[in-house]
Amino acid sequence: MTLHTFINDYRTTFSATLDAIAPEQIEAAAEQVRLAFEEGRQIFIAGNGGSAATASHMACDLAKTTLGKGAHLPARRIRAIALTDNVPLLSAWGNDAGYACVFAEQLRNLANPGDLLVVISASGNSSNIIQAVQAAQELGLRTLALLGFEGGAVRPMVDHSIVVHSSHYGHIEDAHSMLSHLITDYLKRFVQAS
Repeated sequence: MTLHTFINDYRTTFSATLDAIAPEQIEAAAEQVRLAFEEGRQIFIAGNGGSAATASHMACDLAKTTLGKGAHLPARRIRAIALTDNVPLLSAWGNDAGYACVFAEQLRNLANPGDLLVVISASGNSSNIIQAVQAAQELGLRTLALLGFEGGAVRPMVDHSIVVHSSHYGHIEDAHSMLSHLITDYLKRFVQAS
């Protein structure tokens, strides 16, 4: 296979993967984030590996990019934080209690009922993501997941999910990144109008 063919195959398959995502799933997810903003709720975002990077990127975009170039102007802001970003705290919980609880324990410190937890996971089976969703349920948070494959164990646990039906990790993570940008772009209009 030539590089040209490989590139075309990747693009074609990825495009088909995106086309298979139900618009209703995207609408429901975007509305959950908008509702959290409208209600002044905190949004927590978590993921592992590449999904941890997507979680950090999504939190950055929701907190800053939604403000546009008028970031210095007074505005209601989206309160978003990635649970992946406090490395000392992640390593402390991981060392003392195990990696499976690193997100759940942060939620127990920070979350209030009605806040939103967004989890990003290709497999939907990571123990720390499952425990984070369980903690969110105990604390009265809403839950949203960006998932891959068939959604894994997390899919039936959350209030809303977008499942990227693919077994290709690159396509799943690319789609999650695109969905994050789509949601951010949608939220801009509400933040900048506030």
